[in-house]
Formats: sequence, structure tokens, C-alpha cells
Amino acid sequence: MQALAESLVERLGLGAGARAVIVNCDDIGSSHSANLASLEAMEKGLASSATLMVPCPWAREAIELFAGRDVGVHLTLTAEYPTYRWRSLTGAPSLHDAEGFLPRQAQAVWERADLADVARECRAQIDQALDWGVDVTHLDAHMGTMQIDPRYYEIYLQLGAQYRLPLRMAGARAEAQLGFPIRAPAARLGLVFPDDFVFRWGDSTAELMRRRLPNLASGVTEFIVHPVLDGPELRAYDLTEAQIRIDDHACAVSPAIAALIEAQGIRRISYRPLRELQRANGA
Repeated sequence: MQALAESLVERLGLGAGARAVIVNCDDIGSSHSANLASLEAMEKGLASSATLMVPCPWAREAIELFAGRDVGVHLTLTAEYPTYRWRSLTGAPSLHDAEGFLPRQAQAVWERADLADVARECRAQIDQALDWGVDVTHLDAHMGTMQIDPRYYEIYLQLGAQYRLPLRMAGARAEAQLGFPIRAPAARLGLVFPDDFVFRWGDSTAELMRRRLPNLASGVTEFIVHPVLDGPELRAYDLTEAQIRIDDHACAVSPAIAALIEAQGIRRISYRPLRELQRANGA
């Protein structure tokens, strides 16, 4: 195994001091419009990977459209829209609200869900993606449900180790806010994860990239986008924040942002090299 002091970019063969970004499209499978926008972002835009919401109605279409592309599993324990809902794969009562759907808010999950049910559901979602033929590249979590509460985070780490998959990881500065260690426990298990994570829901992702890319530190940084095509489908299910998703689509296919990344000498990579590094090191 390579020395732990060696940086992630060095371990990936990118060279000391290299700067690399992963641009991930969250929420494929959530709608037809999300699938099409994310596919365009990967084919013509900035995105290098995506994550699949396995319980959602459009997941089956997503795996057909994204066949051969780098796709992870977006572990899904919530269904946030008021009139567009979905259920768990396992059907455990503790995972559902009074209407029989996954809860709309993460807090409701943390207050109600049985941890054994959570672990079974997450494994079922990963197993379903694998059974559908997805060459799963990594794990992350919808609305942060697996990353913010320490009980759920422990399950998240176990899943990464069990399936030998890298994880989306909050930045080092987030640990103080979370109040529990996140990066060191993952490293001890041999899990691989980006050096930093840049995201703030509601902020313009394009402006965030314009501000952060020129000052990006060496290492691997993940940015995420939630691209959805504008139209009746999106406007029908997202009644309050549709514009965020429309703007993220514009950002994800922006030639100006792509040119900025290139001008800065920043490499665009996916989660696949991180997975291969993790597995090559025996984890």
C-alpha cells in the first residue's frame, strides 16, 4: 500500500499539486426531465458522473440512458415533493410517513426510522442497481440523510466498506459543524473520498464555480448539480425550487464554465478512478 502521507491526486497518478474536479449530477431517476438534463450534462457539459435514485419511478429509464457511464447510488430515504412521492424498496413501516411514502424531510427520517430498516433499505437500493447492471462507482445520499446524523453515518461507512465503494464526503471544515469525526473513520476503513466538497443549496452553482475554481486547492474537489429540463413535468412536481434545477442545467452545459476549468488547468475526473484506487488497495 502506498504511503498514507501521499496525497490523493498523487495516489491517482495525477501528480503532486494537481487540481481535479468531479462534477456529479444528483437525482437521476427522479424524473424524465432530470434524466434528459443530466444526460446532456454528461454528454456535452461539465458532468463526469451521476447518482441514481433507485426507488423513483424514472430510475429504470435512467439506467438505460446512462448505460456505460459512471453512475453511483444516491441512497434515498426521503421523498420531498408534496404531490410527487415514492416508497422504499423494502416496505418497512418505520421508513414511511402517515401517507405511506418516504418522509419529505430528513429530520423525520432521523426521528422515526429504525436503523436496521435503514441499513436493509440502503443495501436493497445498491443491490437493485447492481442487479439492473449498473457498474456502481460510488455512494452518496439524497438530502444528506446518511451523512449528517452520526448513527446514519456509521451505516454509510459500513456500506462503503461492504460494497468496496468510495463515498461522497463533506469537507474537512464541515466536521466542526457536524460535531463528530467523518474523514478519519472513513480513512481507517480504507475508503477513498474526495478532498473537498463544494455545495450550498439555493446558491447559484455557476456563481459558486466562478468564485471557487480560480482559487481551488490542490486535490480532488466534488461539485454537485441538480439539472432538470424546464417544462410541465418539473413545474408540476417542484412547486418552490424549480428554478434552482433549471439554473443548474444551464450551469452544467455552460461553455464558459467549461472554459474556466480548462483555463485553470483543472482536470475533470469521475468517481471511477477513486473506486479503482480503493479496490487496488484492498478495501
